[in-house]
Amino acid sequence: MEDSDKRDGSQMRQTFRASWTLRLTLLGATALFGALVVGPSLNPVFEGVNGAGAAALPKIGVLIALALLVIVAGVLRVQRTVDALGDRGLTAWLRTPVGTAAPKPGTVKSPSGAAATSSPAGRAPQPDRRSFLQTAGAVGASTVAATAAGVGGTIAPQSQWIPVLGEIGAPVPTLSETARPEWKGARVKNYRRLGRTDAMVSDISLGSGRIRDQDGKRVAIEAIRRGVNYFDTAPDYSHESSERILGEAIQETGNREDMFLATKFCTADGHLPANASVAEIMTAVEGSLQRLQTDYVDLIHIHACDNVDRLMAPTTHEAFDRLREQGKARFLGFSSHTPSLPEVARAAIASDRFDVMMLAYHWGLWPEIGEVMDQAHDRDIGIVAMKTLKGAKATNLAGFENESKSFPQSAFRWVLDNPSVSCLVVSFSEDQHCDEYLYASGQSTRPGDIARLEKYDRLVSADYCRPHCGDCLGSCPEGRPIDTILRYDMYLADYGDAVRGREKYARLVAAGLDASSCASCPAPCLGSCPHELPIRAKMVRAHERLIEV
Repeated sequence: MEDSDKRDGSQMRQTFRASWTLRLTLLGATALFGALVVGPSLNPVFEGVNGAGAAALPKIGVLIALALLVIVAGVLRVQRTVDALGDRGLTAWLRTPVGTAAPKPGTVKSPSGAAATSSPAGRAPQPDRRSFLQTAGAVGASTVAATAAGVGGTIAPQSQWIPVLGEIGAPVPTLSETARPEWKGARVKNYRRLGRTDAMVSDISLGSGRIRDQDGKRVAIEAIRRGVNYFDTAPDYSHESSERILGEAIQETGNREDMFLATKFCTADGHLPANASVAEIMTAVEGSLQRLQTDYVDLIHIHACDNVDRLMAPTTHEAFDRLREQGKARFLGFSSHTPSLPEVARAAIASDRFDVMMLAYHWGLWPEIGEVMDQAHDRDIGIVAMKTLKGAKATNLAGFENESKSFPQSAFRWVLDNPSVSCLVVSFSEDQHCDEYLYASGQSTRPGDIARLEKYDRLVSADYCRPHCGDCLGSCPEGRPIDTILRYDMYLADYGDAVRGREKYARLVAAGLDASSCASCPAPCLGSCPHELPIRAKMVRAHERLIEV
């Protein structure tokens, strides 16, 4: 009896809370589940795939349950009977004692040491203000921790979406319609030798991809009056309208002999293929001459050339030789802004057939492009730089409002600092372009230009499809030209040229190479972009914007 009393007297009721080990384990499990399971399941939701939200709901439910466990573990207090040696057992690491142990209810010690039955005093005390505040604080802290673990774990791996979603949701900054006073009346200040052609061309020259009507003709005439003497056009720019309007502008100024006029081997429907006949090629060029109202063009490019077979197609070279003999074409060139640019350019240099190369060139390209340009320059091949505005997103970038109007000059000055560049071509379509673009003529890079270009790079990094990359192209099971589709979307969204973007995209639709199937595709392209672009989301968005309704 004495031993029994001693054992009973040594039993105590102890209050416990979840140990930090348990709480941190639950927090980590919540964050990992969010990052490894819930996050990837939300990719299709961000991409706008139908039904993706419903598929992700069960995983989100599990994440919420884990978060609730974190909250409960931070708040819950339990009592259990322990002996004088304290809490023991396999699960003891899960709990931490709170406060001082009390005798087991119902067995209190009498002054003589004998056990006595307790009174209703064994009832739990009523909560006071202090305990209430402690409980409320525990609930708040646990909720914050659980939310941070769940949401943070889910969003962290999807950080590449933040700029994209921000762009979609944010209003486009409104820019001043008034050009800076110092730009007013800007003229060409420098002319450079275009390689072996010996032509002296304006360092900033007019691309006519967006010239299609009388407003465009007015801009072209003004550019001529400001000293621009190199015009780049093509039959597939604005479905032949560019050549026609440009021809009218040249006729009205009477400056044909002072102009260096470049067009392309193509028709209104696109580039001439490698297997086009000599007759087809010559007929296409005759059409360009008629629209341009001239007897000859100074330069004909093999347009947007992305493979050596088309670059060196025998019929193309035979047709050009005949045109040159007839005095209808003076020089041969090619243009390229595709992933195969270095390969194509080196083949052109080795052939010694080409007088001019028009290449995509802007800040942030890998060094290989500069090396190819230097090799061409050493062989006295003229270099025309294009795509110099690197996506032309400056006016659509939140956070770039103050720099947007200076960005073109910074980009142009950087390009023209390269002595291998004969001139750059940029699309003129508004009166202000004559002031804004020509202001950079004859200038070198200024303090602040590099910082401005670097900031632009940071802001467009997660949304700009690099035209020379091509790493994603082999990932599409249906062979969609991802880079081309995104370039056409860039024409619409960033260049403001919806007509050109939709016209070109319509050809892909006709050929069955559009992005209509991307929304339902399992998207093996995800992860193939070295710059972490959300390819499927961009393709779905491009299709929605480019498809004719």
